[in-house]
Amino acid sequence: MTDQVATPALSVEDFQATVAAITREVGKVIVGQDEVMRYVLMCVITGSHALLEGVPGLGKTTLVRALATALNLQFARIQFTPDLMPADVTGTNIMEEDETGRRTFRFQPGPIFANLVLADEINRATPKTQSALLEAMQEKTVTVANRTYKLEPPFFVLATQNPLEMEGTYPLPEAQLDRFMFKIDVRFPSTEELVSILSRTTGGENAQPQPVADGARIIEMGKLARQVPIATHVSEYVARLVVNSHPDQISAPEIVKKYVRYGASPRGAQALILGAKLNALFNGRFNVAFEDVRSVARAALRHRILLNFEGQAEGLSTDRIVDEMLQKVPEQGR
Repeated sequence: MTDQVATPALSVEDFQATVAAITREVGKVIVGQDEVMRYVLMCVITGSHALLEGVPGLGKTTLVRALATALNLQFARIQFTPDLMPADVTGTNIMEEDETGRRTFRFQPGPIFANLVLADEINRATPKTQSALLEAMQEKTVTVANRTYKLEPPFFVLATQNPLEMEGTYPLPEAQLDRFMFKIDVRFPSTEELVSILSRTTGGENAQPQPVADGARIIEMGKLARQVPIATHVSEYVARLVVNSHPDQISAPEIVKKYVRYGASPRGAQALILGAKLNALFNGRFNVAFEDVRSVARAALRHRILLNFEGQAEGLSTDRIVDEMLQKVPEQGR
């Protein structure tokens, strides 16, 4: 039998209404950070993972907790520290003895067995422990003692990290960075936003978010997002962006050839397209435009472009590389 394409259970209007409700509830405890919230929601709706980077005290952990409440999902927080072991993340087999004295092993699930996992300050753990997340993030499974356990959907990791210049941090390996759909920079609030934060957090009462969606709703929103059509010429533009992020390409911009060691992976192209589809839905459209791709380019590519020594010595940011690519790479192929 030929598979039939299912009709979306949600309309674009339903999608927007749910996004507005989630944003409103999270906004009860988070001031500003609209762009951060938008990108995080894009990752959550597609069942992907997000990496939030910013100095301590900007509300990264608070945002994730509020989002878990608004989505009514099983939530787990893992505080990454240098002495954290992989078994502390995935779980381990423990020995139990019954009333007859018979001993058996029972698997004790770790905190990774949740819907929304907050990997707090992920770059303070050693690389061995960081790698414990790799299988879960890619295959949505956990293997312990040669037995594989499936993670129940929806599942996504929202990780926070401090800037690498801060003391006691371990850079995430490229293989793990690539598994995050977006890397989101959490900026310092403006003066007006800081005044509002102080008013909310130093007063007597604090508003709390309420559940306005659930896992089933998020899964349906993700299905709708993946059904948004994208024209061939827009897909080709995404492919050109990713290909031209590699310095060995003849058509790559000069800044890429001079300062980049290695460019974005195919996952970067997938992140661009999924993010562009979500951006279109957020704006009430059921088609993807070039502007949708450009709006998510920094978040999708900044952690997938590796600078060479000269680029690091010049103090260049990967955002600068992405901006230059958006200017130089043509929308239409030649």
